[in-house]
Amino acid sequence: MLLTDSDVFDKVSGSSPKGGTSHSTNPMVGANCHDSRARSKGLNLHSEGIGLVAYGEAKNSQTMLRSGAEHWASSRPFVLQWTYKSMFKAAALGFLCLYTFATASQQLVERQSANLDSCPGYTAKNVKTGKGTLSADLVLAGTACNAYGPDIQTLKLVVTYEDETRIHVKITDAKNKRYEVPDEIFKRPSGAAVDDKTADIKFNYKSSPFSFTIARAKTGEALFDSSAGALVFEPQYLRLKTKLPSQANIYGLGEHTDSFRLNPTNTTRTLWNRDAYGVPQGSNLYGSHPIYFEHRTSGTHGVLLMNSDGMDVILRDGSLEYNVIGGVFDFYFFSGPSPVQVAQQYATLVGKPAEVPYWSLGFHQCRWGYHDYVEVANVITNYSAAGIPLETMWTDIDYMYKYWTFTNDPDYFPTEKMREITDYLHKHNQQYIVMIDPAVAYQPNQNYGAFDRGVQDGAFLKCMSIHDARCCPNVPCRAHMERMFIVPNGTLYQGVVWPGLTVYPDWFHANATKFWTGEIQRFFDPKTGIDIDGLWIDMNEAANFCDFPCADPTAFAAAAGNPPPRPAPPPANGTQIFQKRQTNSPNTTSSTEDLLNPPYAIHNTFDQLSQRTIRTDLIHANGLKDYDTHNLYGFMMSMNSQKGMEARRPGKRTLVITRSTFAGAGAKVGKWLGDNLSTWDHYRWSISGQLGMASIYQIPMVGSDICGFGGSTTETLCARWAMLGAFSPFMRNHNDNSSISQEFYRWPTVADAAKKAITIRYQLLDYIYTYFHRQSTDGTPLIGPMWFQYPTDQNTYPIDLQFFYGDSVLVSPVTQENSTSVDIYLPKDTFYDYSTFAPVQGAGAKVSLSNVTFTDIPLHIRGGGILPMRVDSAMTTTALRQKDFQIVVAPNASGTATGYLYIDDGVSLSQSKTTDITFQYGKGTLKASGKFNYNVGSVKIAKVVFLGVKSQPKGVSVPGSGAKSKGFKWDAATSTVTVNVEIPLKGGFSVTLKA
Repeated sequence: MLLTDSDVFDKVSGSSPKGGTSHSTNPMVGANCHDSRARSKGLNLHSEGIGLVAYGEAKNSQTMLRSGAEHWASSRPFVLQWTYKSMFKAAALGFLCLYTFATASQQLVERQSANLDSCPGYTAKNVKTGKGTLSADLVLAGTACNAYGPDIQTLKLVVTYEDETRIHVKITDAKNKRYEVPDEIFKRPSGAAVDDKTADIKFNYKSSPFSFTIARAKTGEALFDSSAGALVFEPQYLRLKTKLPSQANIYGLGEHTDSFRLNPTNTTRTLWNRDAYGVPQGSNLYGSHPIYFEHRTSGTHGVLLMNSDGMDVILRDGSLEYNVIGGVFDFYFFSGPSPVQVAQQYATLVGKPAEVPYWSLGFHQCRWGYHDYVEVANVITNYSAAGIPLETMWTDIDYMYKYWTFTNDPDYFPTEKMREITDYLHKHNQQYIVMIDPAVAYQPNQNYGAFDRGVQDGAFLKCMSIHDARCCPNVPCRAHMERMFIVPNGTLYQGVVWPGLTVYPDWFHANATKFWTGEIQRFFDPKTGIDIDGLWIDMNEAANFCDFPCADPTAFAAAAGNPPPRPAPPPANGTQIFQKRQTNSPNTTSSTEDLLNPPYAIHNTFDQLSQRTIRTDLIHANGLKDYDTHNLYGFMMSMNSQKGMEARRPGKRTLVITRSTFAGAGAKVGKWLGDNLSTWDHYRWSISGQLGMASIYQIPMVGSDICGFGGSTTETLCARWAMLGAFSPFMRNHNDNSSISQEFYRWPTVADAAKKAITIRYQLLDYIYTYFHRQSTDGTPLIGPMWFQYPTDQNTYPIDLQFFYGDSVLVSPVTQENSTSVDIYLPKDTFYDYSTFAPVQGAGAKVSLSNVTFTDIPLHIRGGGILPMRVDSAMTTTALRQKDFQIVVAPNASGTATGYLYIDDGVSLSQSKTTDITFQYGKGTLKASGKFNYNVGSVKIAKVVFLGVKSQPKGVSVPGSGAKSKGFKWDAATSTVTVNVEIPLKGGFSVTLKA
């Protein structure tokens, strides 16, 4: 049955819509009138927003339609200006949706329950091979199954051995150009292929039905085998399935709060970025990282699918299956064979992490809910009064005028007071950071510079539809229901965020970078504006509070009360700040594509792809569809924000912390783990979250909101989290405006825990800074799971409540509420208790630790490491850099150890002089060699501590120019020797214990 919209209006009301465009309607189109998840399940038989009863009850017509229209109007006061006739027509279209849904839903249920493995797959023909290359045509091997659309008849396969450790396998439409991740996001490797005979892994294939394997060259072990299921390639659905070992060890496919080792028997990881308050398990969150590591006792390998479309990756025992709603299969396979090597290989492809300023590894404090500049200033002085080091103060959106980005409230956060705060912080060698959101308040003719300049530059997303001359009406029946609200093509697309009605930057517009970097430079001008040191970017999935289809965002914003009012009056004029006081109170497009509700429904937590985000049928300035690029929005904001910060401080490293990420984001920004909750579950989940970001996705500047963001924390939870948070690369306390205050100084136990934790962190700051530099240089993760260090110990594979900070410090926090004991796993190796330096022999078994107070965290040094540490902590990282070093030598069972120390100026993008030392220990002698070019002033090596020394040495030798020994002490109880020395950091040296 084919009906036009005019047909329906004629049949129901006896007239046709004036100026309406006729659209044919068929059962498959009609099916788009209800949400995508329900469509896949054959549920929800009502038309969205119309209030009609289920299809089966719609026997007749005008009474039914009139009732539905009246119900809709009565529930939405803002549409009462409609004529009754208009409502009647809208209801008629709703009936059409329901009518067509009957057949469509039945077909979709049949399709989505069909056995995809019965699809014909493809046959490889015209296979051509070269030095390190292979290409072929893949031709549909039988009758099309048309699972979620028409099967594409001919595909193109291209295989490239890009280096000895990486194979690129690409499968795309042979005749039509399809969307691929743009070059500005992912710069594809160039250069000639390597000889496949020298490669560590091999590509093998079967012609009919086509499948391929990636196997180790030396052993033939198959690492990836697509013969597990039929290859399906359709306009809006791609499917490929690989075999896995039973109970496979799979890590990655984030962002998620699930266990670090994914459940291999029942996991569906959905990659579709969304605003995800509460970061629930089993849900798609803020970022998309289509990379996984698989670990076996024989080695580790990695698989990246470079595709930004929405997808489900389904893990079942013995298989992993991709279900993708667009783009191409663009695979990269990494050979490893060690987990660290896989991490390095992935970083080489997507971009090694950006170096961060030294100061950024200090402690940060923030809250959404600092009502005015006085409260911000008081928090700064309260930390100082409490003796808790505060490196960087942050301010959430509270500082903005009506939450308009690139503004500050003249009453609550006036510019002169904000500049007073930054001047005070900088005078005390501290830093300041504020938040900006991508959504810009829609405020025409209000002298709002950011909006006006964005309009002038054409930098905002516009309503551009490939289906209609009006805004985004992708589906005919839905389009007509919305048409009373619709604006012409080219009109600014509007959503609703904190300021109320908003517009969004189109990062693909030629002027977007100019606009965004210009606003950053202008608003944060060091001479006239708020002189920030770093930037925090949020809500960039992109978030949109307006429920899809968001037909009237103005009315939605008004009903929601955005922007929300201030909770209290502003400070009185002349209010002084920084008074010492302390508070201790508690590409080509296809007109047949459905860009709103694709035939295959991924398991997005929000049923509609466009729910709580910008519409996926929007077309960017360069012709790309938001449907394909949705997962890139936050990444592109990150790129442009980094450029803006570099422009305002040329030559200096930037610190930009984002919420939404994509593969390769770590090369630009850091990441906080989003809006967690103040619960023990979220405390535990934070560990696997940061392990995923740092060790798998190559975003090492990562951490959770310490003590939790949502809900009120407790003293014991906050104390434990302060200790744990000290071993996150990014350490920040942050919570929301509806929770109790949770600055560390508000409870005695928490204050003590924070002081102790930050002391340890700061003494180890150069150790972890060295590992950060190493990850930025070669991709070696600065923190990692236990199995990275013990890849053959199967007991370590599921552990995600312990982790390594650098290669040598094992962190084993107490993870149960109000407990003072913890069972930890120690592999069969030599360890040393961090607090006493006493040796501890691991036996490959669990060890019970008791009497772990709320101001302690169990730490062990792994045998074989050498730790460069500051002899003391300090209140700021600037003061810390003036402290002398002590070197802690922790030999392994073989009596050897290795460590590293990297020193530079801590802020410059390009370093002219650096110090890069390698420490080696063996046979009683510590040797230091390398580059000693950075001038550290009077800072020296003041102490060397040797662990595991079972008998007292006869003496100590410290040869070298300017080096002095000032005596030593052997502690029989802990088997340590402490050598007091004066060794300038100007050249190599050695320290020998005389037996």
